[in-house]
Amino acid sequence: MISQLLLDIPFSIMATGALVGIAASLLGTFLVLMRSSMLTDAISHSIVFGIVIVWMLTGQASGPVQIIGAALTGVLTVLLIEMLARTRRVKNDAAIGLVFPALFSIGVLLLNLFARDVHIDTHTVLLGEIGFVWLDTIQIGGTEAPLALVSMSVITAVNLLFVTLLYKELKLMAFDEGLARALGFMPALLFYLLLTLTSATAVAAFDAVGAVLFVAFVIVPPSAAYLVTDRLWRMILYGSVIAVVASVAGYYLAVLWNVSIGGMMALCTGAFLLLALLFGPRYGLIAQESRRRRQHAGIDRRALVVHLFNHEGRAGEEEENRVAALTEHLHWRATKVERIVHEAEDAGLIRVEAEKLNLTERGRGLAREVLEPWHREEGGLPA
Repeated sequence: MISQLLLDIPFSIMATGALVGIAASLLGTFLVLMRSSMLTDAISHSIVFGIVIVWMLTGQASGPVQIIGAALTGVLTVLLIEMLARTRRVKNDAAIGLVFPALFSIGVLLLNLFARDVHIDTHTVLLGEIGFVWLDTIQIGGTEAPLALVSMSVITAVNLLFVTLLYKELKLMAFDEGLARALGFMPALLFYLLLTLTSATAVAAFDAVGAVLFVAFVIVPPSAAYLVTDRLWRMILYGSVIAVVASVAGYYLAVLWNVSIGGMMALCTGAFLLLALLFGPRYGLIAQESRRRRQHAGIDRRALVVHLFNHEGRAGEEEENRVAALTEHLHWRATKVERIVHEAEDAGLIRVEAEKLNLTERGRGLAREVLEPWHREEGGLPA
């Protein structure tokens, strides 16, 4: 049954996409938190240089040696970027823009000169084709399985083991690198280990989604998860779930519309980012707008009770503390006056008696709190 499932074409495609997404999200979470996610873009391009160099030296177009060689190229890319940035002649983003096009260009030229007829052409490396992963299979314990599915399973397991064993150290490095260094956690070494695994994952994934679309799987699911939660473990979990759902939905939509499967999977991750951006409970646009409206309503209620308090018990109270007077004195439109009075009454701050606005003890206390904040009691009245 397992062998039949592994050779099922839709399952092998969706499972490979899901594993790419999970492996990428595990590492991408920390890169996003460290604001180093664009290093993924640099690495995903520069590994072309490493792939062709390894092929020229060993003649192997895939396998562990190829993954290790390309992973070392990713580390070389980061080292060159840091060396350029430390000269203070260029900023970090400019250094990224200088290094990876140079390595990518050399890699493309070497491919054109020495590997024209080899499987590792630039189109394969950059774009991949997840729809064909079921064609390349290997035997494992007498069971035939797609090679990409097996390699991504191994990479995902390695990434999960890395994050699980070094979770505390990675968490401290992401949020307070100085403290991590003071506690002896060697954040620089951890950072390079993280980027080495990112490079290895990119190489393992280029048969499926390509190095370019791999960037989307590294950055987008963790970014969407970041808009939903502040907890690190939840961010990792949500990013992985988004990657799995996007892989499944992306496959069926790509089949329905007869378009690139890898591209549709990456686009589905973008749809989740858009949903998180709109409906995220804390950082979503709708939540922020709702919070802004509540703050403005609170300010308006405070202005109302202070206005009533200033005229309470004084000559002219009968004329000033009326609904009609608010439009002129507070420069509020009639609709706004009606809304604020209704909200203040619901909050127990005022009572409306025959168009006359009277403060309650709660409203009087809030007015004193605004006018004399130095006498504010603990657990002051909510607005």
